Amino acid sequence: MTIETNLQIVRTRIAQACHGAGRSSDAVQLLAVSKTATPEAVARAAACGQRDFGENYIQEGVEKIAALAHLGLVWHCIGPVQSNKTRLVAAHFDWVHSVDRLKIAQRLSEQRPPTLAPLNVCIQVNIDAGANKAGVAPHETLALAHAIAALPHVRLRGLMTLPEPAADFATALAVHRQATVLFDSLCASGLALDTLSMGMSADLEAAVQAGSTLVRVGSAIFGARGGA
Repeated sequence: MTIETNLQIVRTRIAQACHGAGRSSDAVQLLAVSKTATPEAVARAAACGQRDFGENYIQEGVEKIAALAHLGLVWHCIGPVQSNKTRLVAAHFDWVHSVDRLKIAQRLSEQRPPTLAPLNVCIQVNIDAGANKAGVAPHETLALAHAIAALPHVRLRGLMTLPEPAADFATALAVHRQATVLFDSLCASGLALDTLSMGMSADLEAAVQAGSTLVRVGSAIFGARGGA
């Protein structure tokens, strides 16, 4: 199927999931994960009204951002950020979802060009204690969130989770609800958060049911090799 058809299918899934959860159809944003997708494929998705794109690989993302600068898209870094890559992220991306250390957030704040708006940041939380997953432990999230919120050139927007694949809907829902409880507790502590980046192609319905505000979908839009 074409990128255009795939996008419509994914948007329909999100709308149906919102309806099933008793939420407004515009309560959940679609982030099109464009890692390995060609600039031409991204441009085709943009022509269908998709504005937000996520990149896992920073250098590849920077090249794509430059190639498509004329389209005015919004770019999200959703992959791991090492200290030697913070300057690239700070200079080129609009969002970063994968911050799990104060040191990285501090470098992003220090290196954000003054001509740009503050960099939108989500804290990656290892919500299900996955052994091979990045992310801060849930019990350490409150202190990290308040420290990041105090930095001058980043804006803390919320949380991002990437749990292990679940065996069924109920299991996925339970894990996602843990993230929602944590998100709500951060808001109750006085933080002005609005983004819960949670759910991908396989589990977006459970994530929406649990309260996700942004789902990250790649292969269901661009195909296994990233489109053409």
